Amino acid sequence: MTARDNVNPLQTTLTSYIDAQRPAQEAFLAELVKVPSDNPPGDCDAHSRRAAALLKGLGFQVEAHKVPDALVKAAGMISATNLVVRKSFGSGGPTVALNAHGDVVPPGLGWTRDPYGAETGDSEHGPVMYGRGVAVSKSDFATYTYALLALMAAEQQGAQLNGTVELQFTYDEETGGDIGPKFLLDQGLSKPDYAISAGFSYGITSAHNGCLHVEVTVKGKQGHAAMPHTGVDAIEAATHILQAIYGLRAELATRKSKTPGIDTATLNVGLIKGGINTNVVPDLVTFRVDRRMIPEEIGFDAEGEIRAVVEKAAAERPGIEVKVERIILAEPLSELPGVEKLIGALKCRAEEVFGVEIPVHGVPLYTDARHYTARGIPTVLYGAGPRTLMEARGHNSDENLRLNDLNRATKVVALALSDLLG
Repeated sequence: MTARDNVNPLQTTLTSYIDAQRPAQEAFLAELVKVPSDNPPGDCDAHSRRAAALLKGLGFQVEAHKVPDALVKAAGMISATNLVVRKSFGSGGPTVALNAHGDVVPPGLGWTRDPYGAETGDSEHGPVMYGRGVAVSKSDFATYTYALLALMAAEQQGAQLNGTVELQFTYDEETGGDIGPKFLLDQGLSKPDYAISAGFSYGITSAHNGCLHVEVTVKGKQGHAAMPHTGVDAIEAATHILQAIYGLRAELATRKSKTPGIDTATLNVGLIKGGINTNVVPDLVTFRVDRRMIPEEIGFDAEGEIRAVVEKAAAERPGIEVKVERIILAEPLSELPGVEKLIGALKCRAEEVFGVEIPVHGVPLYTDARHYTARGIPTVLYGAGPRTLMEARGHNSDENLRLNDLNRATKVVALALSDLLG
């Protein structure tokens, strides 16, 4: 008899429970989608209260950790209350945190469904639910909650599990995660051995890019346009500095990542403003730079590199002053020692449930999962949803979730947890 044969009764219990609870799980998700939690503006306490009420209705004890107003305002938000549910099994064993975020980007234009309606419909992939946040990442409130409920049902039927599962539902991923996962870790409210953050079903994300945003201010001197020599043209100087920055972009394109799913380091200038009027020599220009760091650049001073390029170019323009100010810094996510156990459990169970190869890869965006790895906690992203963000139309109109994927991903997470706690 193999080890896998030994867990078949537990596997049957878990998967049967999740199948039986499918209507309830979908109704749970629909209630979460119906409560707006757009960020910006970031007024998320109403959603937190509704999620807490739903979790309590399922029998959980819910800790509500309200973030102090000063920290909320510093994050550019209005309100945020993080939720934690803890369930211990047996004695000893690892603690696994399951983190999903309830804040979402605003709906925007182009919707053919009510973004807060949680409407369902049919597709070539089976039933789907529509709504802002249904895939990114309110879906994994439902994935993780019902995976934990399945483990609790198995325990009641005699399953021997040892360890702790924590549901961590936070509300600031869209602004970086500093008052979500980082807050919970900084305050000593959680000390997990592993973390699984919201993701999609057909791949395990073990790495992602970091992100740096800086604002460059170029200061000259105003003058009359009829006598441009009396001023110092900030737009002309900014053009020179931008050329140097774009030269850096070309150099970054040669920095290749070895992580599947991630290409190269990148740089983009996405916002610029300046000038007083058409007939005035411009005295001030500001622009913002988005710099994405590949996992191999963990610890690299990307900000210092940009600063050096800007200051060198500015020095070539007499009378110009420059300032480089950091707006956002999010370190890359990379694989830590010990993560192979987490990856192994998820990959084995996902391939078993979905019947296809489940790759381990990186993604070029960044998430709040990095706050766990920054604390030395092995972390991956895995949850409910299709193969790509585009298929789910995340951060787009008519965002949707394939409900068959929700069911299967919940089984994957429950089975992987049973392996980690078994």
